Amino acid sequence: MNVTLPLADALSFAGKTVLITGEAAGIGQATARRFAEAGARLQVLDRDADRLQRLRDDLGREFDGPAIDSHVVDLADMAAIGQLWADLPPHETPDILVNNAGIYPMRAFLEVDDALFSRVLDVNLTATFWMCQHFIQRRGTRGGVIVNISTIEAVLPFNADLVHYAASKAGVIALTRSLARDYGAAGIRANVILPGGIKTPGTVKLARRALQRLDVGTVKSGYDFQQRLPKDRWGEPDEVAKAIVFLASDLASYVHGAVLPVDGGFLSS
Repeated sequence: MNVTLPLADALSFAGKTVLITGEAAGIGQATARRFAEAGARLQVLDRDADRLQRLRDDLGREFDGPAIDSHVVDLADMAAIGQLWADLPPHETPDILVNNAGIYPMRAFLEVDDALFSRVLDVNLTATFWMCQHFIQRRGTRGGVIVNISTIEAVLPFNADLVHYAASKAGVIALTRSLARDYGAAGIRANVILPGGIKTPGTVKLARRALQRLDVGTVKSGYDFQQRLPKDRWGEPDEVAKAIVFLASDLASYVHGAVLPVDGGFLSS
């Protein structure tokens, strides 16, 4: 590792390919924008074809046509994940993998059925497992970087009706640290980020729905969450995206197996 690498070069992703899941909105969209700004070639993956196209159009206008390939994939489908990697030519094997996709349908624990639990596990944990496996196999001896996205709920459950979500995302932490242990010597650097309260389209929709339905429990939970935040505000998707870019860059060359909260100080309060 060249420790004298100039700062600008350490933050450049020119010549690098980044594959990001859950790309079309929120944290994924912000992450794609930051990597495009840093010169990366993007492989963007989501189940929503229209939103993927809008993302490509927006980034094309903003950054004068960065190299972007999009893939419509349902991450709950293991066969579709395998086909994605089979269709990627060897010269397009990503250098960096960001597993950002996740779902968090709220439901009381005693009302969770097999279909819901399976879907949450498939998207949040199982897909991350298979994406990491394919990535490490394809990288071979060339090394690479994995950044997985978990949540503060995985280490400090705060919101009700998210047991299934917290369980799936706790698995992402264990997966990431195990990969760091097993593949660090092979040049794979793996870390996991724990976002806190981030203003994404999904979280804004949940808050609006709770107010419209006069869901007192959810509204109170949101109020209590806000009161605990040392920063006294929710975070923006770009604030998570910048942490992802840092962990993927050479600035984090000795950061390995780390669990990084991006939560406005919530876990420390």
